[in-house]
Amino acid sequence: MSGINQKADVCLILEGTYPYVTGGVSGWAHGLIQEQSHLSFQLCAIVPKDAELELKYRLPNNVIGLTTIRLNDLPKGSDITAPLATRVHNALRDPLMTMTTEKPMQLDDLKRIMDVLSSTNAALGTETLLDHERAWEQLIALYETSFPDHSFLDYFWSYRAIVGGLYSILLAPLPQADIYHAMSTGYAGLMAARAKIETGKPVFVTEHGIYTNERRIEVTAADWLEATASKALTIDKPRRDLRDMWIDSINNFSRICYTACDRVITLFAGNQAPQLEDGAAPEKMQIIPNGVDIEHFGQLPRRRQEVLTVGLIGRVVPIKDIKTFIRSISVLRQTLPDVKAYIIGPTDEDPDYYKECINLIELTGLEHTITFTGQAQIEEYLPQLDVLVLTSISEAQPLVILEAGATGIPIVATDVGACRELIEGLPDEAPALGAGGIVTPLASPTSTAEAIHALLSDRERYDAASKTIRERIKLYYNETIQQQAYRNLYAEYLKRS
Repeated sequence: MSGINQKADVCLILEGTYPYVTGGVSGWAHGLIQEQSHLSFQLCAIVPKDAELELKYRLPNNVIGLTTIRLNDLPKGSDITAPLATRVHNALRDPLMTMTTEKPMQLDDLKRIMDVLSSTNAALGTETLLDHERAWEQLIALYETSFPDHSFLDYFWSYRAIVGGLYSILLAPLPQADIYHAMSTGYAGLMAARAKIETGKPVFVTEHGIYTNERRIEVTAADWLEATASKALTIDKPRRDLRDMWIDSINNFSRICYTACDRVITLFAGNQAPQLEDGAAPEKMQIIPNGVDIEHFGQLPRRRQEVLTVGLIGRVVPIKDIKTFIRSISVLRQTLPDVKAYIIGPTDEDPDYYKECINLIELTGLEHTITFTGQAQIEEYLPQLDVLVLTSISEAQPLVILEAGATGIPIVATDVGACRELIEGLPDEAPALGAGGIVTPLASPTSTAEAIHALLSDRERYDAASKTIRERIKLYYNETIQQQAYRNLYAEYLKRS
């Protein structure tokens, strides 16, 4: 593999996924690179500061470079004079204030920050940007302006995390490419916006899930972020708290990414409403659905097990709501006592949550009913499953539904992302194929258990769902459609670069 200085056709910008993490987006990115074998790719992988860097994929031969950026991992940098430090921080104050407040951040605000960082001959880093006396004075001023009633210590660490993440993106090396393609907004979107400003090259974003929605869920659930008590019962305008600062920063990252991008792509129509709300221009928007290898998955053997078997395929993390799946199996055992269940996916991304799931299994007496497989080839397990279950609280267009559906496995899934249209079809589906499974409410073990039982206890309904989901995936989610769409898109913009 060559280095960062070799120019590629496409630079894929990835946050917290490929090639160091497995899962839907990572598998999608790996497949995209393989499918576009006539193009060369640089990878720009953004990871947490303390992430262990173990490649989870064998990189295809057309990947010519891999740049890894650790968020908030900045060089110390060189010392600068006090007057220059004053000038730097005075120039940074307004755009940083905008970034961390409800005021909409514009692409020009990011350009102003970039211009400041590139305006000195010194190598900037933590010494100047975060630890300098002028940086401290600026932090105090922003705190007193925006959050004077909150814990200063909490503000201090939140501010440094947000701004330090920004600086690590803007100071990192930018791979050379003719097209920059981000797999999300967030920090990946910031890098894409930086690429547009620095190079003027075409920039795309493909959103699987909506980044802002998923991060809002995480921020809202974060116990370490102080909430403002006055928000509960008040006739006055509620005061902002640190959750608002995080959410506003995330929203602003998305906004400037959408502004910078030539194309804003998503997998299904339901994602476009939040994209529009976050500032995406309608004329830039495009839908390219996921696709799967119909022939490969369609040829997997389907054999009804002696013991009825259900499975959840996904990472063991809170957003997949594994606990609801576990509780649903506990309920299901009341009517199907011999049922067997698999949780198929990596267990090491959130060790604390995995331990909580283990404890719940022990508490409900399911040790001999539910098996964690860890990271696995799903083709080994799909032939064993009678029903695929997803209990996620957030999804986009889950590849596992497409893969299981192409195999002919009926689906039980929560009403998130594109799950309903995959299972029930789009409103304008012609001819209407029917239901390929059952859609359930969020966080409802009883509804999930009832849906699984409804399929497994009614052979005619089960067979109809199996036939329907297989036919729908074959007609509308063939990977050749997706491959050609990206082939055309890249070809169109490579001509312009």
